[in-house]
Amino acid sequence: MATVTAAMVKELREITGVGMSACKVALVEADSNIEKAVEILREKGLSAAKKKAGRAVTEGLVDVSLTENSKMAVIVEVNSETDFVAKNQIFKDYVAQVAAHILKSTATSMDELLKEKWIDDESITVVEALSQKISVIGENLSIRRFERIDKKDNGVIVPYVHGNGRVCVLVDLKSEVVNDKLIEAGKNICMQIAAMFPKFLDSKSISPEFIDKEKEILRAQAINEGKSANIVDKMITGRLNKQLKEVCLLEQEYVRDLDINVSEYLKLISKEIGSDITINSFVRYETGEGLEKKEENFAEEVNKAMGN
Repeated sequence: MATVTAAMVKELREITGVGMSACKVALVEADSNIEKAVEILREKGLSAAKKKAGRAVTEGLVDVSLTENSKMAVIVEVNSETDFVAKNQIFKDYVAQVAAHILKSTATSMDELLKEKWIDDESITVVEALSQKISVIGENLSIRRFERIDKKDNGVIVPYVHGNGRVCVLVDLKSEVVNDKLIEAGKNICMQIAAMFPKFLDSKSISPEFIDKEKEILRAQAINEGKSANIVDKMITGRLNKQLKEVCLLEQEYVRDLDINVSEYLKLISKEIGSDITINSFVRYETGEGLEKKEENFAEEVNKAMGN
C-alpha cells in the first residue's frame, strides 16, 4: 500500500474543501490516488447530502450577476438551514458561483439547471456540485429559485443588493441615453422596490385574480367593522384604489421625496438626461420569502445534542 503523505492530504483538501481527516481516510481507501480519492469523497458527499435533505432550509442569501454591458442579468436565491452558515464566506462564494453559472446558462427551469454541467468543473453537474458543498458546509442547502432578464432594447439593467444579500433587486430601464444619472436613478428605483415591496409595475399590470382576492378581503373587513351593506361597495372601491397605489411601483409615493410618485420622479430624470425613461420590468427577491421558518429553542437543542 502506498504511503499517504501530509502533502497529499493538503492537496486533496485544497481540491475538495473537505476536512483533513476525511481526506486522509479517502486517500487510504484510494491507495494514495488523488483522482480516485476525489471520486470517493464525491460519493460520500452525495451520501451525506441525502442524509441532510430533509432539513428545513429557510435562511440563506440572494445574489445577482450581470454581463459587462449590463444587457443580461440573473437573480438567484440559495437557502441554508441557519443564518450562521449564510454569513460564512464559503457559502457566500458558492452563491456567487451559482449566480455566475446561471448567467451563462440556457436553463429555464430548476430541473434543467440542476442537470447542467457545473461551470467550475464540467466533470460534475450542478446538483452534484451542490451535494459537494453540502458535504463541506455540513448543512442542507437548496437552490430555490432564479430569474433571468435578457434585455433587447436600449438602456440598462441596474442591480441592487441590500442587507448583505437579504434582499436583491433588478430593474430593467429603457432609455436612449445611458449615463451616470440614469444609473443613479436606477439605483434609487431599486431601493424603492427593496423598501416598499411593489407587486406590480402599474395598475395595468394587475391581474384580475389579485383584484378579486383583495375585494374579498376588504369586503370581509368592512362587514367585520359593522358597516351596513349599502355602503360596503363604496368603501371597497375607495379602499381598493388606495391599496392598488401602494402595490403599483409607478404609483407609489417616491420614498426620497414624498411630494411626488415614482412615475413623476422618472419624468424629472428623463428631462435631465434628455431621453424618456421606461421601466420594462423589475424583480425583487427576499431571502426566505414565503417559507415557514421553524421556531427553535436553543437550550432544548443543546440538551438534545448532549443526550439529555
